[in-house]
Amino acid sequence: MSIENIKSNVYKIITSKGSGTGFILKDRNIWVTNYHVIAGNRQVTLEDHKMNRYLADVIFINPDVDIAFLVSGHEAPDAQPLVYQTDRTVSHSESVYVLGFPYGMPYTITEGIVSAPRQLMSGKHYIQTDAAVNPGNSGGPVVAADGTLIGIATSKFQNADNMGFAIPAAVLHEELDSVSSHTEKSMALKCSSCAELITTPTEYCASCGVNIDLKYFDEIPLTDLAQFVEGAISGLGINPVLARSGVEAWEFHQGSSQIRIFTYNKNYLYATSPLNKLPKGNLEALLKYLLSNPVEPYQLGIYQNQIFISYRVAISDLYTSFREEIKKNLTQLSLKADEMDDFFIKNYNCEMTNFSKVE
Repeated sequence: MSIENIKSNVYKIITSKGSGTGFILKDRNIWVTNYHVIAGNRQVTLEDHKMNRYLADVIFINPDVDIAFLVSGHEAPDAQPLVYQTDRTVSHSESVYVLGFPYGMPYTITEGIVSAPRQLMSGKHYIQTDAAVNPGNSGGPVVAADGTLIGIATSKFQNADNMGFAIPAAVLHEELDSVSSHTEKSMALKCSSCAELITTPTEYCASCGVNIDLKYFDEIPLTDLAQFVEGAISGLGINPVLARSGVEAWEFHQGSSQIRIFTYNKNYLYATSPLNKLPKGNLEALLKYLLSNPVEPYQLGIYQNQIFISYRVAISDLYTSFREEIKKNLTQLSLKADEMDDFFIKNYNCEMTNFSKVE
């Protein structure tokens, strides 16, 4: 399989604390990622390279080897069966490619060579490469030149130049064998001592008696602010899990418009949407319209040659009698943005932005 064909197998994994990368094994309908990417979450978002988002459930974690498996109702129709051979030898200086979404950026491929095929760290062997493995690449596939999966990218060091690591495919195969009998959507934790699958919170493994850290079953609690914003997003008929984009940050599309909601300086809550690019000429009428403030309580503005619609409130106002009004305004901003981008196309010959989602 060519490396370009693997693109449809690779997804951004988004949670309430940030994002990483994962990939689907089409033959098993399982998504693979690092445990640390999804830690504290039972349900996460999959985003493909076309910015389509899908819910996924965490069904298996093994923190000891930093691997997690997900399942989704999304069938990934364009994905291809990945080749992964447990007995394949990885050689020094072999060309490898890291696929994923570094720093949450769009889909990226970085190329390098194998620096050490069995680098020993903390009692485990990793494939070391000089291909860039940055935050956000974690959980993504590392493939050979022929497209064969040889490992799972994982971050071991921060700010380490020319040094990336991958969990060998043989470890992935062992974890797949462990989960083959687990057919439920409930999350299973693999015991680091006896390999028993544990599905309910417990302090001790029932099979071998080893201590189990209950934190592995904990979910990250939402702050009051997060609950408030996600209530507004739910008013659009959107599952708020699909809108999460990090700590107290949300990003989603309402129709063609990208909506961003985030906190600033711990004092303000912002909602904004990049609507359209400025036209090449005849700006006077457009600027007069923007300055007329026609969309209260929202504001129209220009930043980097793009028209934005925005809404800002002090976080302290969420705990006043204006709380429900603010929630309604957050919901309505998304609908207004989807209306206004078409308005500017029709009336002022503007184009959509690069952030717009056009079917």
